[in-house]
Amino acid sequence: MITQEMIDRINTLYHKSQAVGLTEDEKKEQADLRRKYIEAIRANMRGTLNRISIQEADGTITDLGKKYGGVQSE
Repeated sequence: MITQEMIDRINTLYHKSQAVGLTEDEKKEQADLRRKYIEAIRANMRGTLNRISIQEADGTITDLGKKYGGVQSE
């Protein structure tokens, strides 16, 4: 999970990199934070997409999470 503090730190490191540059430790921290941020976005998107259902032309409902996302029936 990504916190507001992590996002703030990503932004702080970005602005510092543009102004004066980053140390090697800060570059590693920035890369790690960005990786975690991207993982959180992907997990959120996967969860959203797995909750989509569509109504077919014949009136049936297809749960795309169950069909393509590997989501189990409740």
